[in-house]
Amino acid sequence: MLSFFKSRWQSIRIAFEGVVFLFRTQKNAWIHASITVFVVLLGLLIRLNRLEWVLILLTMGVVWAAESFNTAMEVLVDFVSPEQQPMAKICKDVSAAGVLITAGISVLVGLLIFLPHIWRWLSLNTPWITYP
Repeated sequence: MLSFFKSRWQSIRIAFEGVVFLFRTQKNAWIHASITVFVVLLGLLIRLNRLEWVLILLTMGVVWAAESFNTAMEVLVDFVSPEQQPMAKICKDVSAAGVLITAGISVLVGLLIFLPHIWRWLSLNTPWITYP
């Protein structure tokens, strides 16, 4: 039983090494991280309900997974084909397209969730910052 937990912990540690690699090598990971922080803070500010949080978190998770898979694909293609090859380029381009598609859909989901809240805020003519 102890070996089971030890091997699970080892798997988690290896996955975190992948996260570290992602942030060390991919500028887009930092863009995703900035947007993630912004969306979470905005969600807390406007008090999203449970279903809205579920949709936002699932959407963010899909984008992060796509970025991770894209990075893995790029590293694999560079390893297998260090010289530029048309098929290698297609693999990288299609993988990047997956990130673009998920990011685009996440923007649409975000707009569908956040715009009604923001519109309600603006239509109440309530200032965002109140002074005593």
